[in-house]
Order: sequence, then C-alpha cells, then structure tokens
Amino acid sequence: MLDIYTSREVSKTASRLIYRTTESEEITLDCWVNLYSPTEAEIARIETELNIPQEFLRYPLDEEERPRIDYDDDTDTVLVIVDIPYTRRENESVIYETTPLGIILTDKNIVTVSLRQTSILDHFIENRIKDLFIPYRTRFTIQILYAVAREYLRLLRFIDKTLEVAENELEKAVSNKELYKRLELSKSLVYFASSLKSNEAVLEKLMRGRIIKLYEEDEDLLEDVVIEYKQAHEMADIYANIVSTTTDAYASIISNNMNDIMKVLAAATIVLTIPDLIGCFFGQNFPMPWDPEFISQPFPFISILTSCVLSVVLTAYILKKKSIL
Repeated sequence: MLDIYTSREVSKTASRLIYRTTESEEITLDCWVNLYSPTEAEIARIETELNIPQEFLRYPLDEEERPRIDYDDDTDTVLVIVDIPYTRRENESVIYETTPLGIILTDKNIVTVSLRQTSILDHFIENRIKDLFIPYRTRFTIQILYAVAREYLRLLRFIDKTLEVAENELEKAVSNKELYKRLELSKSLVYFASSLKSNEAVLEKLMRGRIIKLYEEDEDLLEDVVIEYKQAHEMADIYANIVSTTTDAYASIISNNMNDIMKVLAAATIVLTIPDLIGCFFGQNFPMPWDPEFISQPFPFISILTSCVLSVVLTAYILKKKSIL
C-alpha cells in the first residue's frame, strides 16, 4: 500500500501555527509517503519520482535487517532503520515480535517503509501527535522514534501484567499451558531487548549530528527519546531475568514433586516386599485356616502373619526415621 500525507494549516495562535495531517493523492514537496507491504509498481514509482535508491526501499522489507543508518552520496538520501514492536495472534496466544521500519529522508520528502501496517504510524495519521509538521523531517523522524519507544514501554507493561496472571495460575497448579506461555513471553523479551539495544546504537549515531543535522529543539527531544529507550531496554532485561529465574524455580518445584512421588512409591514397594517374601517362603509349608489340619496346627499361620505385620511396621518405622517415607 502507498499512502501520501501532507501538513495543512488549520489555525493560528499568537505563538505558533497549528497543522493537521491530511491525505493527498499526489506526491508533492514536503509530503510524507507511507509504504507498507508495497508492490513492485509502488516501489518503482517512489524510486522514480523521489530519486531514492531502490535498495533503500527494499532493505526495510527484509525481516532480518538490523537497525542502522545509511547514507547515499549520489542522491543525498539518508536511511534510518529501527526495529518496531508488533503483536500477532496465534490460536489463543498473543505473540510479541519486532519488525524493521525504514525512515528515508530526502531533500524535500520523508518516506516510511515497512513490511506490514503498524499502529505506531496511525497516531501520526490520525493527528494524535503534538506539534507534528511533516516538512520538519528531522523532527518528524525523532517523533517517530519517540512513538516507537512508547510502544515498547506499553507492550512491556502488558507483558508484565500477563506474567503476573500466569504466575498466579502456576501457584494454583503447575500446568504445561502456563509454562509454555512463560516460554513465549521469555522469547519476546529477548527479541525486545536485542532490538532496543540495536535501536540505541542508531540513536547514538543520530546524537552526533553528522548524518542528519540537529537543531537545538531536536537535540532536546532526541535526549528524551534516548532516555525512553534506555528505560525500555532496562525493563526488558529485568523482565527477562525474572522470567528466567522463576521458570527455573518452577522446574525445580516440578522435579522436587516428582522426587517426592518416587520416594513414596519406592518406600511402599519396600514395605510390601518383605512380607511378600516371608509369605512366599513359608506359604506352602503350613495349613491355611480353611484346611482341616489348621485346627491342630494354627501356630505356623499365626507366626507368619505376625511376622508380616511386624515387618511392615518395622520397615515403615525405619523408612520414616530416615525421611524416606
């Protein structure tokens, strides 16, 4: 899809002008072109009309592309690639992953390229971002980075709540379903932490102001963005460590419960084996209560029965003393 947006003045105050983002049919100067899941024809159109290197348009469409900044001397075009978070549903689970977002700055336009539509850019389209003015391309780029950081923080808080619910369920009963949920969240946190670390490297390059010229207000905003990313990175690392530690604890609990069950079964087997051996050894050598000879010879049966009962009691007592039973 290819969408084109421009900033239109809607009102004026004593201190500043207020603009709204409006959709446009044609590519003009100082417009914003938003490409997501683009076709070959749309890529060719942007490449031709805005004189953008084709590889700059294709790099963000690669799922494995890492965050970085690139510059083309021939066209004086800057490419900024960052990882942005997104969610998808798989059966009844919510999967958290990251995908590249490319921000291309030309002399007169700004282009965003992504493999899928993202709700982060919807905030800009729906005029929910304060002081948005598309011709200020550097400011616009930093505002996008800021929105990405806020989305990371929002999803991390949601993951934290999900972990609390899963932990409460595991306290009631350890189930594979809850353990698998924690495993998926652990993977998501690893993805988030890795992407945030790479995004921070991009921000450090932007802070130097060598590739993209920064104005004083832009520097202040960029510093705020860096703080947000560092906070998100720390949160992702902390949550990942918590998940790893608690998962290991639950694994130990499961193993310990299994050991307790095996101990009880082994002790029960030992307790019941001894009287069985006694009965097998003497069972065919004395009359049973239903035999005619039992009245004249009751002592062997009584002695064996007494031995079996005493052996069970004695074995159980010994196992109890050794904390096996």
